[in-house]
Amino acid sequence: MAVNNEQNEFEITGINVTPFVDVMLVLLIIFMVTATYIVKEAIEVELPQAAAGGETTAKTLALTVTKDGKVYLDGAQVSDEALIASVKESTAKMTDLQAVIGADKAATHGAVVHVLDLLKTLGITKFAIQIEKKP
Repeated sequence: MAVNNEQNEFEITGINVTPFVDVMLVLLIIFMVTATYIVKEAIEVELPQAAAGGETTAKTLALTVTKDGKVYLDGAQVSDEALIASVKESTAKMTDLQAVIGADKAATHGAVVHVLDLLKTLGITKFAIQIEKKP
């Protein structure tokens, strides 16, 4: 029996990675374009600094008090009524909820105490004050 050597000459002995690289570059471009839409807008506040600070856990309400007394909950400005409604909804869904309050250095003490008082009357007893660590 004779063996046909012409068929063996056309066997693929390597892998062409060019299509794989093309697909990866397209995915990279898509990621770079969509990443700008994922970023949350930040509220400009100047946080006070402290030498000792810790990380927070997952079950938190992020509150921000600006220097002119406006209150933001998770980046959206809220009134006292809207804050109360949101906190009641959150406490119904989660137990052991805590609040992290970031207040501008120029914010009045009364504005921060007002927010703390609202939260405490709604049953949130764990608070954290957001700070920037000193270098």
